[in-house]
Amino acid sequence: MDLTKNLTLPELPYGYEALEPAISGEIMRLHHQKHHQAYVTNFNKALQQLTAAVADGDTSGVVMLQSALNFNGGGHINHSIFWKNLAPVSEGGGVPPKGRLGSAIDEQFGSLEALIQKMNTHGAALQGSGWVWLTLDKESKRISVETTANQDPIVTKGPTLVPLLGIDVWEHAYYLQYKNVRPDYLKNIWNVMNWKYASAVYDKECPN
Repeated sequence: MDLTKNLTLPELPYGYEALEPAISGEIMRLHHQKHHQAYVTNFNKALQQLTAAVADGDTSGVVMLQSALNFNGGGHINHSIFWKNLAPVSEGGGVPPKGRLGSAIDEQFGSLEALIQKMNTHGAALQGSGWVWLTLDKESKRISVETTANQDPIVTKGPTLVPLLGIDVWEHAYYLQYKNVRPDYLKNIWNVMNWKYASAVYDKECPN
């Protein structure tokens, strides 16, 4: 790992208002400019401190910084995926997956509707903050629904798991618009889900 290379906030591939009415522009602006930026800023700060601790041979300092690096690094990883998981309706957001991913969903879950229901159920039931994921296991070639707490990236559930879709169920992702009704947020986010992106990742990681 290059300890001198800082993270940067990625630009969104669409405007802040582009996902309305599913997700308001106000939420998107706050989520991207404030929350994701905070993960980037705090990771870079911890990285600088880690570089100094390593140079000084400060083992205790290195260990103490792991929590900040994991949390903020995970926040950056997860949100960088999340922005790509969404697309305006005018650019194909919400269009059901076709091709090999669509077939895999039908085979393993029975239908897209059944998968969505399962992800929504898992997301609504997740206590506190976290993420609900559609993942691909590169070894078994099977897809599954997983959840992670806080900002843990999906790799913490298994090194062979690849995220196809991730839904942020932290309150900052929906509270300004949906208040404490997380199920409504989960219902509406599918209207702007970028299945084209998920299919591209699936085809790349599972070519046969």
